[in-house]
Amino acid sequence: MKQHTVIDSPYGPLTLVADDGVLCGLYMTDQRHRPAEETFGLRDETPFAEAEDQLKAYFAGELKEFTLELRMPGTPFQRSVWEQLKKIPYGETRSYGQLADALGNSGASRAVGLANGKNPIGIIVPCHRVVGASGSLTGYGGGLARKQRLLDFESAAALF
Repeated sequence: MKQHTVIDSPYGPLTLVADDGVLCGLYMTDQRHRPAEETFGLRDETPFAEAEDQLKAYFAGELKEFTLELRMPGTPFQRSVWEQLKKIPYGETRSYGQLADALGNSGASRAVGLANGKNPIGIIVPCHRVVGASGSLTGYGGGLARKQRLLDFESAAALF
């Protein structure tokens, strides 16, 4: 059974979605690839207390790594990319090519980018930490301005 809630953040409202009590989605209001609201299930804050606490600590600059149980539906390749995203250290970035190399498939940077764009649990699974080969900002489902703000926030907080 799916449930959802909406929380405020410094980056706008975030919709958290759980499937049988396990976080399976975190979406920004105007996010590309955001599922239709009717797929989020009933509005219920019950399964989200730990996710909310960790997100608050993250936004306060106190949490650098999330420890939530996640359920990430996707293809095996997408899930492997999302696992690599979780390995990018706080305050750092990686290129699509570096992620492809880490997966053992150096020619898959375009496929990595597509999988990155379909990440269902933004921020917690840090797809915002992926940049172009030159270090330039490239696509982000939540918008490039928001991506830059997240990267700037992490860079500044990582210094402390």
